[in-house]
Amino acid sequence: MLNFSYSKLKSSHEGPWIMVDLIMLGLLFINLVWLLFDGLFATQAFKAVLSSLSPNIVQGYAPIHENFVLYDLAFVVVFLTEFCVRWVAALVRKTYMRWYFFPFIHWYDLIGCIPLGGARIFRFLRIISIFYRLQKYEIIDLRNTAIYRFILFYYDVFVEELSDRIVVKVLSDAQKDIAAGSPLIEDISQQVLATRLPILTQWLSSIMVHIGESIEHNAHGESVRSHVQKSVGKAVRSNSQVSTLKLVPVLGSTIEKTLEQSVTDIVTQSIINLLKDITPEKIDDFVEHGLGRFSSEDHMLDQEVLLIVNECLELVKQHVSQQRWKDSFNAQDIPADEIP
Repeated sequence: MLNFSYSKLKSSHEGPWIMVDLIMLGLLFINLVWLLFDGLFATQAFKAVLSSLSPNIVQGYAPIHENFVLYDLAFVVVFLTEFCVRWVAALVRKTYMRWYFFPFIHWYDLIGCIPLGGARIFRFLRIISIFYRLQKYEIIDLRNTAIYRFILFYYDVFVEELSDRIVVKVLSDAQKDIAAGSPLIEDISQQVLATRLPILTQWLSSIMVHIGESIEHNAHGESVRSHVQKSVGKAVRSNSQVSTLKLVPVLGSTIEKTLEQSVTDIVTQSIINLLKDITPEKIDDFVEHGLGRFSSEDHMLDQEVLLIVNECLELVKQHVSQQRWKDSFNAQDIPADEIP
């Protein structure tokens, strides 16, 4: 049901323009119906039907049909006048950045004013633009109308089907490039990672230093120190040489505990110093002489990564190809074979 809001009309301060829109809407409706009637009148079958109803209609309308362009020009003059008035209003309001943007944005208004059969169909777009402006200011609400839901649904179907095919085509081309031996991993390494390597190394260095400071903190690093103490204690107690200290009378257990605590402190402090001493230069050197050499020499790893990428693209294609618009029918319990 089409709802009209008078309160929104008053609050929009677009009353005069809305009235112009309504007048133009009526003229467009009359003009389009007249165009349809005149087009049918040019056919013998339609004339025969009119003659069967009343021969006077055919005889009376024949002179109008012969000079229909002149009658249509009257509508064109009104449409062009309204177009120029809106153009001037757009200039005064500074609606667009440049004065010549208006005719390009409302190109269908100009083309529809051409008194030729093929161009007249664009006048129908003026009706859509008028309804759009009314909907924009919430003066009318088309969302609850059946025709709006119908158009919106099939618009979504069209956009989804078109976009899905484009995405699948792009992904298929990417898979072909990978299968043909595209140096994807090397390009990513050189063009993406290499250009950002200083930033990445600085970020990694700051993260390492932050972790070291957190471990060194009395409260924040308690969980890590406790884990290190348990691991070192377990290693010390399982060591056969350290276990012999228990044989020392009186002092054996004390020495073992002292050794365990000392090793724990040394390991913990070594980890802290290692993390805090890592600099971007050290990370960069490690990447260049360690990871860089490994990734360039290990061809099997490159191929495995490419296979993973290819399989991921295939899964994306399967996901994109799903026709989600059919879910709305399934939600309404409409059989798939009855989908229009």
